[in-house]
Amino acid sequence: MIMHPQARTTPLIRREIVALVQAGEAVAAVARRFKISRPTVYKWLARFAQAGESGLRDRRPVAIRFPTRVRKAVERQIDRLRRTRRLLGWQIAEALSMARSTVIKVLKRLNIARLRDLEPARFTQRYEYRRPGELVHIDIKKIARFERVGHRIHGDRTKCSRHVGYDVIFVAVDDASRRTETRVYTREDATSAADFLRRLAILYARRGVRIERVMTDNGKVFSSNAFESMMRSIGARHIFTPPYTPRWNGKAERFIQTMLREWAYAVAYRTSDERRDALPAWLRYYNEDRRHTAINYETPASRWAAARKRGA
Repeated sequence: MIMHPQARTTPLIRREIVALVQAGEAVAAVARRFKISRPTVYKWLARFAQAGESGLRDRRPVAIRFPTRVRKAVERQIDRLRRTRRLLGWQIAEALSMARSTVIKVLKRLNIARLRDLEPARFTQRYEYRRPGELVHIDIKKIARFERVGHRIHGDRTKCSRHVGYDVIFVAVDDASRRTETRVYTREDATSAADFLRRLAILYARRGVRIERVMTDNGKVFSSNAFESMMRSIGARHIFTPPYTPRWNGKAERFIQTMLREWAYAVAYRTSDERRDALPAWLRYYNEDRRHTAINYETPASRWAAARKRGA
């Protein structure tokens, strides 16, 4: 425990005070020796008699009694109304004829200040496939095109590029290694999605790997006939994430966050074409040089090689 900044004694000195009194020295004499009051000497004697050596250590500066705190019975009522009927703070205050501020304090003390605090902890089952190509996460990110430096740099939203469209970035993350491939398209449609999957399968085949499973969300481009036809042609199984569960495709979602922070918005590009041209170099750095905490500070390239050897 941290010592009080104005404490005149330490636990070691307090032990000496107790020892001197127990040896027969007068309390007044001990108080004069250590320049403390007699009540202080009696205090350490009483604490030592009650708790031994641990009683000579500093205690937290918290009151033992709280005269203005609501009664335990009332706290239990507030707790029951919150948990069983899911009432809000003001509703509980009206039901019990209490001040809303008092109810809020009690709810905070009970750690149920928000309704979401009543929900059970979400169970997260983490997984990782062993071999490259066993599962590939695919997702899409649209970012606005621009013809001049935008408001993220100069801060003026009135000076922005208008009617220039979007860059549609398809990303594919290998589950076993986190190795990632991207491609920029001008349209978010089934043709672009099927083309990206075709190119991805060719790229994996050149590395001696076959794509076995592909995970996507339920977007129209991924449920289209063109995409499903391409899925069948490469011999892969299509896995859809359940609705409103982006965490299922979390590896791709996390890569997109990193991509935006370290590539798209990291430099003051003059045009979106300049930004697009910088993507391949950044992606090589991401796959071959950048270390990742999620894979024990390895690089995706080294992880790819190790996973292929492990799965062979």
